[in-house]
Amino acid sequence: MATTQTAMSDGNLPAEPNSFVGRERDLAELARLLGDVRALTLCGPGGIGKTRLALRLACEIVPDFPDGAWLVELADTEDPSLVARRAAATLGVREEPDRPLAETLTVALRPRRLLLVLDTCEHVVDACAALVKQLLAGCPGLRVIATSREPLRVRGETVWRVPPLELPAVPGELTPGELAGHEAIRLFADRAAAVRPGFALDTANAPAVARLCRTLDGIPLAIELAAGRVGALSVEQIAARLGDRFGLLASGDRTAPVRQQTLRAAVDWSYELLTGPEQVLLRRLAVFSGWNLEMAEQVCAGDAIPPDQVLDLLAALIDKSLVTLDAEVGGTARYRLLDTIREYAAARLDEAGETKTFQLRLRDYTIAVAERSFAIGLARIEAPWSARVDVFRRYDAEIGNVWLVLSGCLADGDAETGLRICNAVRPCWIVRGTFAEGSEWLASFLDLDAPGVPPPVRGAGLIGRAQLILSTDPAALARSLAEDGLALCRAAGDEFWTASGLCLLAEAALHTGQAEEAASRADEALSLAQASGDGWNEGYALGIRAAIAGVRGNLREAQQLAKASIAVMRRIHQEWGTARALLGLGDLARARKDPGDARRHYLEALVILREIDARPEIARCLAGLGRVAMDLGALALARQHLAESLRLSHSTGARIGVARGLEAFAALAVREDRPELAVRLTAAAAALRDAAGLPPPSGARTERYLASARRLGENTIARLWAQGFAMSTDEAVALALEVGPEPHGFGSGDTVALTALGSDVAPTAPPGALTPRERQVVELVASGRSNKAIAEELFISPATAARHVANIMAKLGFNTRAQIAAWAAADSPSAQQA
Repeated sequence: MATTQTAMSDGNLPAEPNSFVGRERDLAELARLLGDVRALTLCGPGGIGKTRLALRLACEIVPDFPDGAWLVELADTEDPSLVARRAAATLGVREEPDRPLAETLTVALRPRRLLLVLDTCEHVVDACAALVKQLLAGCPGLRVIATSREPLRVRGETVWRVPPLELPAVPGELTPGELAGHEAIRLFADRAAAVRPGFALDTANAPAVARLCRTLDGIPLAIELAAGRVGALSVEQIAARLGDRFGLLASGDRTAPVRQQTLRAAVDWSYELLTGPEQVLLRRLAVFSGWNLEMAEQVCAGDAIPPDQVLDLLAALIDKSLVTLDAEVGGTARYRLLDTIREYAAARLDEAGETKTFQLRLRDYTIAVAERSFAIGLARIEAPWSARVDVFRRYDAEIGNVWLVLSGCLADGDAETGLRICNAVRPCWIVRGTFAEGSEWLASFLDLDAPGVPPPVRGAGLIGRAQLILSTDPAALARSLAEDGLALCRAAGDEFWTASGLCLLAEAALHTGQAEEAASRADEALSLAQASGDGWNEGYALGIRAAIAGVRGNLREAQQLAKASIAVMRRIHQEWGTARALLGLGDLARARKDPGDARRHYLEALVILREIDARPEIARCLAGLGRVAMDLGALALARQHLAESLRLSHSTGARIGVARGLEAFAALAVREDRPELAVRLTAAAAALRDAAGLPPPSGARTERYLASARRLGENTIARLWAQGFAMSTDEAVALALEVGPEPHGFGSGDTVALTALGSDVAPTAPPGALTPRERQVVELVASGRSNKAIAEELFISPATAARHVANIMAKLGFNTRAQIAAWAAADSPSAQQA
């Protein structure tokens, strides 16, 4: 045996061809890992930057290795038996007769302290694994970094999945300077400047750069190839052409390995290394936007893939960095393809002539799951509340698949399937407040010339669309659609949708001031629902009857009906319906001038509504809490609740909610002695009511908003009214939210108000009752964060954040976030020292 001592000491790491961008946190974590582990494999799909990251890491830690860092390039090593020979040649170790080369290598490296980088192992992974296993066992001073699209699976190996470059979460809200702080954006700008000197991010091109980097999944190779096109195209043109990313990004560094010269070559390399069944599954997975194991088994199995093999094949695709393990939903793992991989797989599915087959399989699966979920969600199937909550969470996860299927149905002119899916997911659109989205889908299918659609399916679609536009246009379109749908469902004998249509017409009549018609419709719906055992519409109709009694001033009857609605909803384990009735009880308590009871009902409803993120009802609940706080003089707290309520109503496009929110802010302006603002907001609310065909608020209430402005003179009031009435909805909402700072703490007025309700800020449980996580949530509540902001900060869901807040209130005996904030301030070290 002989070795080359000088070469062994120096290493052979190549100089970097250009600047290394980003990955600072990744490098720090990897360097820390290599202090504890002996074999580190960087895994990821083609183009993710495994080699570049490994070389940069090796350069940074090479001072820790007296015998250097050595790169063994394996991309062009086709024969697995040549892996050990390539490593030996790189290290200057000569082969000995009658002795396995791996053993010779082991003896040569045993006294050395060096770093070995094995680059591009996936096509010879078994040979690489065998060599690494032997070297690690015999060479205590050796550390190995491998790059591969799948793990080596040797003892002592740590697998580190190389993530895409960091992307901005909300690029549209960031300045060019803020965007430049993200790795993907920095890489594009750096490489574009090399192609076109003087290129820089600015307000004109930054949005297109951000969109381009997101479309390319933050994959470094794809971003570099796109940046190479700025010599001939503008950034906007490049971004617009990414629908054919494989054609566009087909020209790269001529000196790079073939697999890195184009985006297609990078993905081709991975695809060709798959087994036949793995290739089949990968291309079939292109029909999903995301999926779980059950979906893959139901949709993709058959014709070369038995159902019992799907799990193993899926696991293999994850190992080979082609499938990404996504977040869990309801305790079930979900998976997705990066957009680049998905587009490639879709092209392969087309080449196999299977696209339509598996799109139809996904369609059939979606119909079955959606209609069962609808039955669970609206309690037509016996199930606990947790199962009903899961329906809404599952929709959030499946929204991409729903859009894909609906788009396919629309393209095929399949009105019946499209309407069936829309009818099934309609409760999710209502809960989430995505009224416009749902209404547009339903309108598209209702407008198709498809005479074969069964009358109850079309009727349900008409009623469903009416429900979605109820809060925007109750007087005209919602009423007309509901009447047409009711006629079809009644004639078809569909009792559920007939009762739903009657309830919808009752609500529309109530909104437009026609209490008698509302009562007649609600009574008919109630009788039909009770006779057919339809608990959802029974509880729904009772809630409408309660609202009608409240409008008529029969508060005791209204309270009894609302409680009856709650009893029905709880009997069928439908807490969303319970929360809606609790909101009614809160409104009735306010009408009785009982703020304590009102607040209790609103808070009880809010916990339920936060759990399913029922945005329209959350907005209404917060508006009620804001009104209660205002009644008690807690103006800072009132502004906090009303602001969140108005933002939610505006985001859903609910004219009724926005109008009521603007009126609440007008009342707040009166309390704050801002008469000009009160007039303008009242006028803006009146314009919204007029556009929706809603009756104006009572004259007495309007006069309360305007009375304080009388001292300004009638001409001034008329001018202010004209200004407010001419405002757009966006302008009116901005005016309401921008006047006066939002509170981030707990004012003295709030303390007085809560004390008046018989509840101060002293907890009923010791602080030690809170978990460390709940302590974190307390601090974030005290800083004024919403549940959504808390969720983002702690990497949890908004529903989980809401549950933490509810648990904290229960443990400490509080009823509001403001109490939590005040207690946190009093419990702080500085407060205790004072």
